[in-house]
Amino acid sequence: MASPSRIAAAAATAATNAAAKMAAPQASVGFQPRQAFEVSPSITRSYYLGHHRAALYTMQRTLSHVGLIIECRDYRVPLSSWNPLLESSLTAAGRSRIIVYTKRDLGPRPPSARDPRNRGKIEVADGLLARFHEEHRHAQAVVFVGAGPRDRHKDAKPQRSSRGGGCDKQLLEAIRRVARDANSLTGLRTMVVGMPNTGKSTLLNRLRAEGMTNTVKAAKTGSEPGVTRKLGTPVRILGRETDGDPDTQGLGEGVFILDTPGVFVPYVSSAEDMLKLALVGCVKDGIISTVTIADYLLYHLNLQDPALYREFSPAPTNDIHELLAGVGRRTGKLGPGGVPSLESAADYFVKEWRRGHLGRFMLDKVTPDTLALAAAAAKQPALSLSQARKKEKITRKVANDAKRATHADSGAVA
Repeated sequence: MASPSRIAAAAATAATNAAAKMAAPQASVGFQPRQAFEVSPSITRSYYLGHHRAALYTMQRTLSHVGLIIECRDYRVPLSSWNPLLESSLTAAGRSRIIVYTKRDLGPRPPSARDPRNRGKIEVADGLLARFHEEHRHAQAVVFVGAGPRDRHKDAKPQRSSRGGGCDKQLLEAIRRVARDANSLTGLRTMVVGMPNTGKSTLLNRLRAEGMTNTVKAAKTGSEPGVTRKLGTPVRILGRETDGDPDTQGLGEGVFILDTPGVFVPYVSSAEDMLKLALVGCVKDGIISTVTIADYLLYHLNLQDPALYREFSPAPTNDIHELLAGVGRRTGKLGPGGVPSLESAADYFVKEWRRGHLGRFMLDKVTPDTLALAAAAAKQPALSLSQARKKEKITRKVANDAKRATHADSGAVA
């Protein structure tokens, strides 16, 4: 049986290779973008903090009062943000689950159905994700929502299908169906979970605003992970059952939702997955060098279309320092003597992409094969950092012993 680290690494490699093959760069003649990104083996592989562990323990104790789990995953990294720790600790508890892919509007624009070149290719990733989860009965519903009204694609249309569309009303309707099936006089308690900074608190506020009128913001939000550090108090998102109102029938006392801190995995076996999570903001800025993250972004931009960053560089480049010097000069991110500050420029460059200003694309490639690998990896026990280091040490020892044995045999034959 394959080890958890090997399964996760295979999933990451397959997703990255597929992304490189499917990307269609509009590069200048003679420019060759990197087809692979060399990741330092010493890169940090963990962001599992003390309040993550405490929050997970509290969530497990609270499960007996919860009838529905809403799991948020970042649409740009739908495979990398699949958390095996949550999979084993919460979703395996037999509770109903809705999977919400957040920040859909920061992914690729839905192709126009009127264009004959797109026939049969509309919403490919969305359809694959929804169909995969439905076929494997991972969730009662799969819903895709944007980061917010201001960031939505102007030409994006609500997604059809009962799998869930791109609006809060469709998510509320899915929650309402679960509440009616539960048919509890005391109503339904739900819990929203996910990796750090996947939009859990934002989603809670939007559900409350959509489901309840004359309400104020219920959960604190921010662009950095770690804003929510402990379980919140239950917040009502759907009102109690009222005579004469068909929308509230079967809801009992209504639907309440609990906000929770984001929970990271104790150890990320794939260094590139760690970079993906850092690039989308699931890892606090500064844990990994911002210049390294910017270089990884440049790698993806070149695979997509180098023209996306032509504001900062007149010609395509694989040299992150050259690009960041251009970013620094263009934006005034300068240090002493007017020399461009690479760290400040890298921070600006990465945040521009997170806002959707440097192209909107996925970092994971969604195919039936990569989905199957990710699902297999999610079922494996989550390794702690110390367990992973011990496992890697044993693997290196076995490999070194095999090399020494091979050399010894060669010497004996000679």
